[in-house]
Amino acid sequence: MEILLYLGGILFMLIGLGVSIGLHEVGHLVPAKLFGVRVGQYMIGFGPRLWSKRIGETEYGFKVLPLGGFISMSGMYPPSKNSRAATGVFRSLIQDARSANDETIAEGAEDRVFYRLPVWKRVIVMLGGPLMNLFLAVVVFTVLLSGIGLQQGTTTISAVSECVLPSSSTATECAADDPESPAAEAGVQPGDVLVAVDGRPVSTFADATAIIQSSPGEALDVVVRRDGSEESLTLTPIAAERTITDASGAPVLDEDGAPVVKEVGYAGMFSQMGYVQQPLAAGPEMAAENVGRVASLIVTLPVRLWDIGVSLVTGGERDPNGPLSVVGVGRLAGEVAATDAPILNRFATLLGLLGSLNIALFVFNLIPLLPLDGGHVVVALWDGVKRAWAKLFRRPPPAPVDATKLVPLTVVVAVLLIAMGALLLIADVFNPVDLLG
Repeated sequence: MEILLYLGGILFMLIGLGVSIGLHEVGHLVPAKLFGVRVGQYMIGFGPRLWSKRIGETEYGFKVLPLGGFISMSGMYPPSKNSRAATGVFRSLIQDARSANDETIAEGAEDRVFYRLPVWKRVIVMLGGPLMNLFLAVVVFTVLLSGIGLQQGTTTISAVSECVLPSSSTATECAADDPESPAAEAGVQPGDVLVAVDGRPVSTFADATAIIQSSPGEALDVVVRRDGSEESLTLTPIAAERTITDASGAPVLDEDGAPVVKEVGYAGMFSQMGYVQQPLAAGPEMAAENVGRVASLIVTLPVRLWDIGVSLVTGGERDPNGPLSVVGVGRLAGEVAATDAPILNRFATLLGLLGSLNIALFVFNLIPLLPLDGGHVVVALWDGVKRAWAKLFRRPPPAPVDATKLVPLTVVVAVLLIAMGALLLIADVFNPVDLLG
């Protein structure tokens, strides 16, 4: 059964990745067609063709390696001006790129080419893919946070301490001379649902905790729902040193990684953990936070890749916040699915992984280097700057930017991307990230 769950987790992420890639290319395809560009192919994957079907002028299909996708737009670059044989490696690469580009320009459709579009339309076409991934991430995070909810302490009381023990104490039972806990003294019982504390309605245990911790020695009116009816109690928190926790119940750590201990109001009651649905704005907020984290990761990518290489050679533990390959993500998804956690917890974690994967696709494709989408945006903007400059000084419109001249740089970037993918793949096979312990 465990192996089936493991494979199910991997399948979930493979399907999610395929949908993410497919929608990314749809983000390019739809505006390109709306703007009149001839699109010859829409393909998911690379390598030999598995299946395809031509609908109108576009061939739709799947290829063997599901590690990406592409659409073939007519005339990404201006056509070649001559067909002289090229000499030298770089010139040959440029000429090959120009020849391949010329083949996409169909006879009779010379005006339906990408490079002739206004700059703003070219930018929309190229940003359509990454923005589709961002949109999908927002949808996934919204379903996760507002549909399923965020796992945190609810207003239902799971347990009440009989006495007050010092935070440094290792005792598990109360002694006869230990003072009674404020919650027990007030008459709070397991199963009670907190309604209001100190006259303020509470919707999460964190709300109640914040009021109690800020009110040591003060008598607080507490309203609880018990057996379907509301009861009023009086709770007087005592001042005690306690570890500060966040909304999910995890301890807050200081800069050195030690738990933060403060003297706060203490009641001695504990909440039942559960999924608390968040406002609709929580999904976009979570997506924005993930964008910042991924952008920070990319800025430090060379250092992180070096650390991964070192850990691969030495067998050291990898940074759990570092980059992963598709294999690493699939492996992690399989491990999550095979845990003995409640099924809703596992599904929520898998959704979080899928959302994070789409954020990674969004940010990574915005890197301003060809062959990534961000590189094509830079080319379009440079073309716009040249045209604006010529117009400002009343000069004739310049020739369109010939990005085929950047093919040597594009090849270097592609080789680096392949090398990075190979390193991550090997590391994820032989020295995987351990997130679950």
